[in-house]
Amino acid sequence: MENKTLKSIADNWKLEAKLEDTEKYFFHSSEATNIINNEKCYVIGRKGSGKSAICEYLVKRKEPNVFSQKLNFKNFPFNDLYHLDNQKYTQPNQYITLWKYLIYSNICRLMVTNESIDVAVRNELEKLYPKNNIKSLARTISSWTSAEFGATVLGTGGALKVARENKSNTIPWIDKVNILEDIIFEYCDDSQYFIVFDELDEDYRTIKDTESSEQYVFLLTSLFKAVQDIKSIFIDSGKIVKPVVFLRDDIYSLIKDSDKNKWRDYKVEIEWTEKKLKDLLAFRISKDFNQTCSPMPFKSAWEKIFYREQIGFGNKQVKKTDSFDFIARSTQLRPRDFIHYIQGCAEETYNKGFQFIKEANIKHVDRAFSNYLRDEIVDEVFPVLPEIEQYLQIFANIRKWNFNLQEFTNEYNKYLKAGTIKEKNIDYVLDTLYNFSVIGNQHKHKKDKFFFKYMHTNMTFNRTENIVIHRGLFKALQL
Repeated sequence: MENKTLKSIADNWKLEAKLEDTEKYFFHSSEATNIINNEKCYVIGRKGSGKSAICEYLVKRKEPNVFSQKLNFKNFPFNDLYHLDNQKYTQPNQYITLWKYLIYSNICRLMVTNESIDVAVRNELEKLYPKNNIKSLARTISSWTSAEFGATVLGTGGALKVARENKSNTIPWIDKVNILEDIIFEYCDDSQYFIVFDELDEDYRTIKDTESSEQYVFLLTSLFKAVQDIKSIFIDSGKIVKPVVFLRDDIYSLIKDSDKNKWRDYKVEIEWTEKKLKDLLAFRISKDFNQTCSPMPFKSAWEKIFYREQIGFGNKQVKKTDSFDFIARSTQLRPRDFIHYIQGCAEETYNKGFQFIKEANIKHVDRAFSNYLRDEIVDEVFPVLPEIEQYLQIFANIRKWNFNLQEFTNEYNKYLKAGTIKEKNIDYVLDTLYNFSVIGNQHKHKKDKFFFKYMHTNMTFNRTENIVIHRGLFKALQL
């Protein structure tokens, strides 16, 4: 008998949140609730932790008086932004004006589509922001900041009037920020306006280039300050202006600013526990089993697709654990990891005509998952450690998943002497690999106890303890 739930998971679970059915699969987390109902506007989390899923949910909400615009910086030419600074501000604040201009311009563009706004106001704003004038984000920003961009805004405080500009009366875009702010104060209604910033890590790959990386960090610092400034400006106005920034935690840690501690009131950190992940998986499996029913308890949902059996692992496979824990050992406890692993299991099982995912199916997928995790780690770590491929090869050469610092140092120095790697600071390499949970520590006395950053976020690498490779990399590194 065909297991339709397996078929649905195999076909519909995706790594990329924007390719999924958000309405069906979005797990209503406390983070999303905090953004919508409270003042949270900085969403910080690891790659694969679910930031994009929350982002997609925010922009696809179909509720009265909710208007959203996503600014996606994927494949964005960041060099086009670096020259749009405001010389009146010192570093790292020189881009605050740019970000406020983009946020205000997008709110005004959303006001054009809001039928609760006075029709005369909408008609005037449409001269600046035509409804169907859809361009890429890069082209839109270039247009809005060009000397030729369209209009002088007259008459705030009464009737709004947009007059076409000519060469003799052109106002620089920097000077239009206050005008747009006044328009929002004067004419905006009590609807919610979400301006969502996503995929801001595009220029992170150049982080080793000191000059461009400094500009990149200044740009992000200015964005956080612009959002904070806008929140404080509109806090008592009755206008619900909600800019929301999604950013990876390792990039957020690069921002050093005297105001950063004040951002805590606005910040949401995405962290996953085993219970929270089980709730997420139960929700998703339940939706594939019967979309109209309430989510099942985890055990009930899990047993709709996984066979009730213990999975062998370790030397000679004599140790046993349940299927969830076996899969969890290969992951970094991120939703993306589980979604990819379970989707692979469902596809493998369904294609072979079985009703339930069994041990053989799980172990078949485990090797492919190991290669996936290796690729994920390379993509994530490369901007900080460009030689990450060589470091993984060092682990493969050692041919053990558990070794001491001296063993690693000896192999590392061989590569250094041969000129295969250039980074001389081995402490920096080890600390970074630990921070990305590529490696962990083995407890000195309890040999079956391991410490990884994703499980113990406040811990640092311990040089007196053995180094252990994350289990999910074993097969990719042939350990």
